[in-house]
Amino acid sequence: MRIDIDTDVCIGAGQCALTAPQVFTQDDDGFSTLTDDHADHLADPLIREAARACPVSAITVG
Repeated sequence: MRIDIDTDVCIGAGQCALTAPQVFTQDDDGFSTLTDDHADHLADPLIREAARACPVSAITVG
């Protein structure tokens, strides 16, 4: 599974980190990024839910 975060679109709402905290976190500026061990959790069904929860559709999952 591939996860992309469009950093030009992300507004730092944090819905992804709240929905799938083992995969998403926020950087020092508050924008979404992947956790260091996100590859260990790629089967987590909450990843797609986190992408849907993004208010600006900055996350794509494929």
